Amino acid sequence: MIKQVELQLNGYSRGFHLITSKIIHQLPELPETGLLHLMIKHTSAALTLNENADPSVRDDFESFINKLIPENHPLYTHIFEGSDDMPAHIKSSLFGAELSIPITNHQLNLGTWQGIYLCEFRNHGGHRKIVATIIS
Repeated sequence: MIKQVELQLNGYSRGFHLITSKIIHQLPELPETGLLHLMIKHTSAALTLNENADPSVRDDFESFINKLIPENHPLYTHIFEGSDDMPAHIKSSLFGAELSIPITNHQLNLGTWQGIYLCEFRNHGGHRKIVATIIS
């Protein structure tokens, strides 16, 4: 059986945000076993799994990725939507728009220290939509 819902996230500032509880809260009842597939419907944000305990990990992600992919690079030609837009597209492609997480005993089967991140690459990205597909 397959269920699909669209989740809504309020706007976040630029950075890496732990959203595991916000995702779980919006999901219907999970099956005993299965798979949750998440896909963010935006080209300037991404999803990833990583450390859910120490917030400095999220700060380090932000610092490193901004150094790796800076704003206002002279090679960018897509510049009409702001200096944060083209770097956001590149970052989004590197991190990816999708996650698949196993479901076990009606719960997401994440590692002890794993959490779902919203990677917001725009200064003011606005509301974000995620399609959640539950396969049982």
